[in-house]
Amino acid sequence: MKSEKIILGIDPGTTIMGFGVISVIGNEMRLVAITELILKKYSDHAEKLKYIFEKTLVLIDEYYPDEVALEAPFYGKNVQSMLKLGRAQGVAMAASLYRDIPITEYSPKKIKMAITGNGNASKEQVAGMLKNLFKMTEFPTRYLDASDGLAVAVCHHFNSGKSTNEKSYSNWASFIKQNPNRIK
Repeated sequence: MKSEKIILGIDPGTTIMGFGVISVIGNEMRLVAITELILKKYSDHAEKLKYIFEKTLVLIDEYYPDEVALEAPFYGKNVQSMLKLGRAQGVAMAASLYRDIPITEYSPKKIKMAITGNGNASKEQVAGMLKNLFKMTEFPTRYLDASDGLAVAVCHHFNSGKSTNEKSYSNWASFIKQNPNRIK
């Protein structure tokens, strides 16, 4: 009998953060949960980071994922936005590593390519492919950030066992070893 693997996918954000949880048995995927954390109402960035950490822990404690996959921040035009996004991702990573769950980062292009075959696909195209993949008539959330979180989980499943250039960490020691320049 094949064992079940639970994957939590996270699309970091400081306005809306998306989460998707899938169950995988063999090559069969099943949607377990899709949700988002709305952070617009909090003006204090530190308060947002606290809620991201807490929400990530709640999801981990509710679904017991075997692995966590995150979208890596990408460089845009605004350095401040990149910094805030990196902090949000770091807090979600910290929550996962705090629970001893291995994490893997994927670039936005890699995620879009895994889901649609096009690394430049729109959020709507990614959501449409996921809707078809999971045979949904409607998306259970109104924000595309949640579908992005689901896309990260599916991308991770599609890349499981493959050699990728993505970064994986099984604990704090492996994170520090692979990122000496990020530790001061």
